[in-house]
Amino acid sequence: MRVAVLVSGSGTILDAMLQAGVPVALVVSDRPCAGLEVAARNGVRGELVDRRSFGGFGADFDRHGYTVALTETLREAEIDLIAMAGFGTVLDQPLHDAFAGRVLNTHPALLPAFPGWHAVEAALEAGVKVTGCTVHLATLEMDAGPILAQEVVPVLPDDTEGTLHERIKVAERTLYPATVAWALGELEAGRPITPPARMPVGAGSHGRGVASRASRERAQKA
Repeated sequence: MRVAVLVSGSGTILDAMLQAGVPVALVVSDRPCAGLEVAARNGVRGELVDRRSFGGFGADFDRHGYTVALTETLREAEIDLIAMAGFGTVLDQPLHDAFAGRVLNTHPALLPAFPGWHAVEAALEAGVKVTGCTVHLATLEMDAGPILAQEVVPVLPDDTEGTLHERIKVAERTLYPATVAWALGELEAGRPITPPARMPVGAGSHGRGVASRASRERAQKA
């Protein structure tokens, strides 16, 4: 099984996947970033599919054309599973057509609560007692795909957006590799990646646990 990780930033989740033994065959970035350096240090092929070649970061960005180019890169590498890891470009339909049900993403909140780019800030503004991270199947609608695993992170009284986000990232660096490994096992067994009857326990053997939707709602309302 061959995994591609899509990055745009520091590559800390990518590094966690590599340290956990995830079989990463390709790392793709949409801009020059440290994630490509992480790939190089670990002997993993890195590819820059640069947004600047498709209109950059403004209104002229050709999202469809960019998605086609990225999808072709992934297909040529014979990728089985894609894991987005801080990837900053929303991709169009061609990716989901080519890799239906095989694109994973992580989000710094307990979806369906607080979707979108500012999830940590939104959680603080809402005054919730807990938040966390979610690994889900990516779909064309952002942060709306089936949930595969979640881990709760408490919100502390003195938290800032920065301190809370950092603790969520710590949880992600364990939950996401564990969920990717589980998803690969499903594919290897010839099964589609679908939400399990019992979500994989947060952080695997580290025992942090995954809250049910009902318990998350109770905690957030407390």
